[in-house]
Amino acid sequence: GPGIEASVLKRIFDPFFTTKPVGSGTGLGLSIAYGLAKKHGGELTAESEPGKGAVFYLKLPCKSENPLEQGEKGILGGL
Repeated sequence: GPGIEASVLKRIFDPFFTTKPVGSGTGLGLSIAYGLAKKHGGELTAESEPGKGAVFYLKLPCKSENPLEQGEKGILGGL
């Protein structure tokens, strides 16, 4: 895509924020995705430069079935 202007990028995850014409979008898609990422201990971020496109990053915590393999946030604090 064409990228996202800085003024829009600041609000991109706000509920009901949209750049589409009235009746063409609810402005909930990215807000819901952001909320789901947070609810699962992760984060959703975006970087963009107008004219060069945008990149979205979804980071979710890794969870192992074995608590001893969960790393620093595991039951034993990474031991």
